[in-house]
Amino acid sequence: MPTDKDPVKHQLKAFAPAVLLVLAAFVVAFQFIKPAPPSRVVMATGSAEGAYHAFAQRYAEIFAREGIELVLRNSAGSVENIALLRGGEVDLALVQGGVDDGAGDATLQSLGSVYYEPLWLFHRRDLDIDRISELKQRRIAVGQVGSGTRALVTRLLRDNGVSDVAQWVDLGGRAAVDALTEGRIDALFLVMSAQGELVARLLHHPDVAVADFARAKAYSRRYPFLSFLELPEGAVDLAENIPDRPVRLLAPTANLVSRPDLHPAVIDLLLIAAQTVHRDGGWFEQPGEFPKAGLLAFPLSDEAQRFYEHGPPFLQRFLPFWAASLLDRIKVMLLPLLVLLIPLIKVMPPIYHWRMRARIYRWYDELEMAEERSRGGEVDSAWLAKELDRIEGEVRRVKVPSSFTDQLYHLREHIDLVRRARL
Repeated sequence: MPTDKDPVKHQLKAFAPAVLLVLAAFVVAFQFIKPAPPSRVVMATGSAEGAYHAFAQRYAEIFAREGIELVLRNSAGSVENIALLRGGEVDLALVQGGVDDGAGDATLQSLGSVYYEPLWLFHRRDLDIDRISELKQRRIAVGQVGSGTRALVTRLLRDNGVSDVAQWVDLGGRAAVDALTEGRIDALFLVMSAQGELVARLLHHPDVAVADFARAKAYSRRYPFLSFLELPEGAVDLAENIPDRPVRLLAPTANLVSRPDLHPAVIDLLLIAAQTVHRDGGWFEQPGEFPKAGLLAFPLSDEAQRFYEHGPPFLQRFLPFWAASLLDRIKVMLLPLLVLLIPLIKVMPPIYHWRMRARIYRWYDELEMAEERSRGGEVDSAWLAKELDRIEGEVRRVKVPSSFTDQLYHLREHIDLVRRARL
C-alpha cells in the first residue's frame, strides 16, 4: 500500500492557500510601486562656454557614476531654458532667479539655489555713472534675447525709467565685452562670477570702469530674488589694487528647476551632486551654504523640501544609487507581507495540525455509527464485520506525516476493539 510520510509535502498542501493569498496581495501592491528612475535625463544649461554648462558637466559625471546619463542641452540662457521645460523638451534646467514670475506656477518647481550670480555694470571710464537711471540715451548691451541677463536688466532699466529700447543692443558675453572695449557701446550688463575671465578682463582694462550699485540694499528689498553683495577693495588683484574701492553688487542666484513629474530619486541624486559640486563655496558663498531652499525662482518641490529638512534618503547614504532606489520602490511590497504573514504564522500551524487530525478523526464518526447500529440490533454480525473491514481498509490508505502516525495506530486499535467487543 503506498504511503506518504513526507511532512514537507503535507505542509505545502496545507499552507498553499496562505501562500496564494500573500502572492495576491503582492500583485495588488505591485500596482502602487513607483516606476524605476529613468536611465536618461535631459538638462538645459546655457552657452557651452558659460558657468551653467561647466557646473552641469560636473553633475553629469556624478550621474554617470550612478548609471544615469545626464544629457546637456545648450541654449541662449534662462528664458529659453524655462520655455524648454514648459514645452517638455528637457527635464531639468539651470535658471537665473528673477527672470520669470513663477508665483503660483504649478508647471515648474525649484529644487534649490546653488550659487550667487553677481550682476555687473561696466561702462566707459570717461562717463560718470552712479545710478542705472543715468544710462538714458546711452547704448547699452543688455544681453542676448532669451538670456537671463536680458530679462533681469530689462526689469531694472524700466523700473529706473530707462525705456529707450532703441538704444539697447542685443549683445552678451564676449561679444558685448569686445563692443565696450572697442568703444562701440557705452555700457554693458553681465551676470557672471567675479572669477570669470570676462569680468577680470574688464576690471583690468584702463578705459573701462565698474559701477558701484549704491542703492544695492534698496534693490534687494524691492526684489526678493536679489541679494546684496560686496566685492572688497583689492579682492581681484592685490598688487594692482583692483578694484580700487569696495564695489556693491546685486546678485540673483542660479536655480535648479525641474518639471513636477521628475522622478523623486533623480531629484535626490541631483541635490547630492549639487552638494558635492558647490559645498566649497566661492568668493561670495560660504562653504556649505549652497544648495539651499531659498532665493527660489519657483515654488520648492516637496521632495526637495524633505531633502533639505532630513538630508539624503537613508538608503542612499549607505548603498549605491540603483540599490537604494530599488529598495525604496519595493518597500511597499513589504506591507502585505507584514499585514498577512505575521497573523498567518500564528494561525497556520494550528490549522495544519487540525487538518492532519481531521484525516483521522473523521473515521471515528463512521466507527461510532457502525457500533451503535450493531448495539441497537439494526444490523447483523456479518454486516458489522464487513463495515469494520471497510473502515480499516480506508484507514490504511490515510496518508499523514510520521508525527501523526501514533494517532492513526490508535484509530486502528479502536477498530479492533469494536470488532472484539461486538463479534
